[in-house]
Amino acid sequence: MDRIGESTLFIDLNALEHNYWYLRSKIAPKTKFLAVVKAFAYGSDMIAVAKKMEHIGADYLAVAYVKEGVLLRNAGIKLPILVLHPQPINFGELIDHSLEPSLYSPKILKLFLEVTKAKEEKDYPVHIKFNTGLNRLGFWENDVDYIQQNLQGRSEVKVISIFSHLAASEDAKEKEFSNTQIDTFKKISEDISQKLGYTPFRHMLNTSGIVNYPEAQFEMVRSGIGLYGYGNDAKVDAQLKPVATLKTIISQMHKIEPHESVGYNRAYKSVGYRITATLPLGHADGIGRQYGNGKTYVSINGKKAPIIGNVCMDMIMIDVTGIDCKEGDEVIVFGENCSAENFAASANTISYEILTAISPRVKRVITQ
Repeated sequence: MDRIGESTLFIDLNALEHNYWYLRSKIAPKTKFLAVVKAFAYGSDMIAVAKKMEHIGADYLAVAYVKEGVLLRNAGIKLPILVLHPQPINFGELIDHSLEPSLYSPKILKLFLEVTKAKEEKDYPVHIKFNTGLNRLGFWENDVDYIQQNLQGRSEVKVISIFSHLAASEDAKEKEFSNTQIDTFKKISEDISQKLGYTPFRHMLNTSGIVNYPEAQFEMVRSGIGLYGYGNDAKVDAQLKPVATLKTIISQMHKIEPHESVGYNRAYKSVGYRITATLPLGHADGIGRQYGNGKTYVSINGKKAPIIGNVCMDMIMIDVTGIDCKEGDEVIVFGENCSAENFAASANTISYEILTAISPRVKRVITQ
C-alpha cells in the first residue's frame, strides 16, 4: 500500500463528472443545470470543482456569499454565478465581479436598487427568492405586488429568475407538503410574470428534488450534495461516486494492558489486552468529538477500527487489535468504499456536515 505521509483529502474529478451526468440524465436536455459550489464545494476544492463544471457543461454556479464568488472570478471562472445569501455590505463588490444576487426580502431589494442606481447599472441580472415553506429566506406569496411596485419604471435591474427551495424533498412522508410547495411556486410564477410583463426562468429542485419530483424541474435545477456523491437515499447513493476521500496514517501504535486508559479524561478503559493506533487527525481537522468513544469506525486494510476515547484536537486513537497493520500504514476515514453518510450517521449527523467540516489544514490532492 502506498504511503501518503500525512492526512490528505483526495478529490476525484472523474467521480464529480460521473455524478453530474447521472443527475443530468434525470432532467430534460433543455433544462439548465446549476452546480452548487458553496462552502468550498462542500469541503473539497471550490476552484477545481467550478472549473470542472464549467468544462463539462454546467449552466450556472451557486455560492452562499459574495467572497466565494469573488474567489471564483479571480480564478477565471466565466459561468454565471448566483449568490444565494448576499449581504448588503458586499453589494458593490458583487456588481464589480459580475455576480448575480438572490434578492430575498424587501430590505435587500430596496438596498440593491439603491446600489445599482448609484452605479448607473442597467438590467443588472437578479434572482428573486420566494419562501414556499422552508421558512428560511424569501419573499412571501403576497409580496408579489410589492416587488412589482418597486421595480415598475426602474431600469437598473432585470429579474432573470425566480426560485424557491423544497423543505423535505428526500422524505416520502412529506410528499404532500412538497407538492403544496410546488403548486404555490407555480401560482407565484404566473402572478409575478404577469405583473412584470415578462417571464423569468424558474428553479426549485435540489438533488433529492431532481430524483423525486422531475415534473417540477421547470427551466433549471440545482444540485449540491448529489454532485459530491450523496443522494440522501441508499438507491441513489449506489449510482453516485464519492468525490472526496479522506485518508490519514498511523503515527504510533501502543500495546494496552487490561484496565489501562486511553486519551483525555480516561474516557476509554481497556477490559483486556488491546493494540491501539494514534492518527494525525482531530477535531481541529473536522473530526468532531461526537465521533469518539466507539461510535465511529475508520478502515485499515479493509478492516474496521473503532475510534476510542475522546477525539483530541490533533489526534484520534483507534483500536486495531486483530488488524494486520503497522506504523505508517494508510487509514481511510471516509470516501473510498467507506461512505461519509455512514460515517456521519454513526454520530447522528449527515454527510453534509462531515464533508464541509474538513479543515483547510488537511492537504488537498486533485485526481482526474
